[in-house]
Amino acid sequence: MIQDLDITVSPRTAEDPDGIRNSLANLLGLSSSEISHFVIIRRSVDARRRPVLIHLKLRVFIGEDPIDEKPPEFNYKDVSKAQEVLIIGAGPAGLFAALRLIELGYRPIILERGKTVSERKLDIASLNRNEQIDPDSNYCFGEGGAGTFSDGKLYTRSKKRGDVQRILDIFIYHGADPIISVEAHPHIGSDRLPGIIENMRQTILDAGGWIEFQARVNEFIISDGRLSGVKTDRGDVFEAEAVILATGHSARDIYYLLKSSNIYMEVKGFAMGVRVEHPQYLIDRLQYHHPAGRGDYLPPAEYSLATQVAGRGVYSFCMCPGGHIVPSATDDKELVVNGMSNSSRSSRWANSGLVVEIREEDLEAYKSDGSLAGLAFQKELEQLAFINGGNGQIAPAQRLTDFTAGKLSSGLPESSYHPGLISSPLHFWLPEFISGRLKMGLIKFNKKMNGYLSKDALMVGVESRTSSPVRIPRGRESFEHQGVLGLFPCGEGAGYAGGIASCAMDGEKCAEAVVRKFAG
Repeated sequence: MIQDLDITVSPRTAEDPDGIRNSLANLLGLSSSEISHFVIIRRSVDARRRPVLIHLKLRVFIGEDPIDEKPPEFNYKDVSKAQEVLIIGAGPAGLFAALRLIELGYRPIILERGKTVSERKLDIASLNRNEQIDPDSNYCFGEGGAGTFSDGKLYTRSKKRGDVQRILDIFIYHGADPIISVEAHPHIGSDRLPGIIENMRQTILDAGGWIEFQARVNEFIISDGRLSGVKTDRGDVFEAEAVILATGHSARDIYYLLKSSNIYMEVKGFAMGVRVEHPQYLIDRLQYHHPAGRGDYLPPAEYSLATQVAGRGVYSFCMCPGGHIVPSATDDKELVVNGMSNSSRSSRWANSGLVVEIREEDLEAYKSDGSLAGLAFQKELEQLAFINGGNGQIAPAQRLTDFTAGKLSSGLPESSYHPGLISSPLHFWLPEFISGRLKMGLIKFNKKMNGYLSKDALMVGVESRTSSPVRIPRGRESFEHQGVLGLFPCGEGAGYAGGIASCAMDGEKCAEAVVRKFAG
């Protein structure tokens, strides 16, 4: 007999196969020898109260041999002579669109403004040393997109967007640890994701697809309402009957290019704020309800916080246990921070975005920028952070307790942020409708997690690129821009996804829509 069961066990038992087997035997009223095999299907931590427990969903084999489950396979056929589809951007939306096109018998040609993963590492190392920013190769731009070096979280609530398990299987096929299929909040890590991205590139090349690096698009070729190709900054022209626009939400030059090309866009709600950093041991103590923290059998603790302040959402975003804060600006004279963690999540700090919801009515002062009003506000806040920071990417920071008290921090605790920090009154120079809501949000969060508002915790400015402030409209089923035929806006930059997994699913759906169009 094969049976799927849910059990709840201690963290120690969850790490012990014999302990799990005994727990199953007790639940079923059997001897442990009668359970021939079991497979963990899903694993999650329940830290709502003491003691902390682990929920396991298992497939149990009773008196039967286990099924020999083969790893998923994908038919990446030879498409070297097939019809071409142009993809702008080699982030998750672009890469997964390319892989899906290959499965469906079409040849993807990807244009990526940045460099390969290995070359990109050098530019990121330079950025972490507070050296010059390369506007085409940084934490946001280059092979794999923004997610490659900023954590690799694959958790998404966008279940209706596509098959999440299929996305995980493709990552596993290209080298990810199969554990991501089990964990409730799957995570690859910034140390492992680059190699997986390189494997995806090789799959595309082996199938006859092509990726052109350091090829920034600076012109759309449009005639009679139809996009027929693009031109790059090197003067190269690429023609195709379908162009998937899969640039991320930091590619501001693409938004300006769309506007100058009279391609319709819309203002979209987004969020901005700061990145908050605590010692990881403190978050462990608060979340696991124990002065000793997590002990030997629990992962670094996570949290997710949300509230309403004066009609706007205030919430944590992209929480990175055991992680680092990283510099994510894409140009000089601006300062942006983000978070990441490696697969081990072993750093001494926990960080998370703490952001305030921004709506169109909050952008009245920027309405002359039209559909790019949110972009203008975003850019202004990043320039303000640069002015209030130190030299280059040295970021402005403040203790949480000083921020809520409205005073400058006389000293700052140690931080994971490599370029360095400078004490700055964020409560003073952040726009009041953001700073006031952040202050009230922190007070409310401290009531949910008593000790969250700690003198040992920092806020670092600014976290401004949570999602696109622009939407590029497309047909609900066709995925094609409703004003320009042949243009298929896709992923986070188009305003339809947020995060690696949802962008990957959107890329696949966009590729399928292109094929439907070709098939009539």
